[in-house]
Amino acid sequence: MKIIVFGLGNFGMSLALSLTETGNEVIGIDRQMDKINLVKDKISHAICMDSTNELAYDAVPLKDADKIVVAIGENEGAAIITTAIIKKLTDVKIISRALSPIHDTVLEAMGIYSIIHPEQDSADRLTKQINFKSTLENYQLDNNYTISEVKAKKEFYGKTLGELDSVDKYSLTLVTIIRKKKKEPNRKKTIIKESIGRPNPETIVLEDDILVVYGYNKDIETYCMGEEEYDLRNKKI
Repeated sequence: MKIIVFGLGNFGMSLALSLTETGNEVIGIDRQMDKINLVKDKISHAICMDSTNELAYDAVPLKDADKIVVAIGENEGAAIITTAIIKKLTDVKIISRALSPIHDTVLEAMGIYSIIHPEQDSADRLTKQINFKSTLENYQLDNNYTISEVKAKKEFYGKTLGELDSVDKYSLTLVTIIRKKKKEPNRKKTIIKESIGRPNPETIVLEDDILVVYGYNKDIETYCMGEEEYDLRNKKI
């Protein structure tokens, strides 16, 4: 994948290097030339620019990227402005670092829901999350097996688990299902996510359900592919 990382501080640089080591094409961007010099020979491309200047983006291949990470950690204002400019210029998925609860709120208001807190989440963990493409959250058990949250496929909607053989087809074990649930504390409607517990053959898969699955890393990646890509891979095998 092609991934652009804005901000090459300790976290941003670690992430850029980690993503490069796992086979991604990484473009690192920072306004400080000394940081560019540190990383320019270790990642695909390094660009020195002020990311708060919208005119500077002409040289940045935003629309060709698979994902964009705003990892700026020294200036909350610069991080917010950078995210806003990127959001304006492209529809590519943005993963943005938040530096405070207010920053979280601003990002959510902008429609950014992939928010990271490096003080809590390591660069290695985010690398695994990015590499797993369509997964929502991952718990790496070892180098080969992972527990992942994945969106239920559309063809699953309205069917019982007993009617589906798709999870077995992908060689995955279904652990549980996370489902949205409405609550009205103090008459104010809120939506929370809860596990339904242990699923059974009569459990019906609903729209927006999140499946928690356990399996081999490659099998999880295969599940996240489209059907055409899945079929192509199996024909090649």
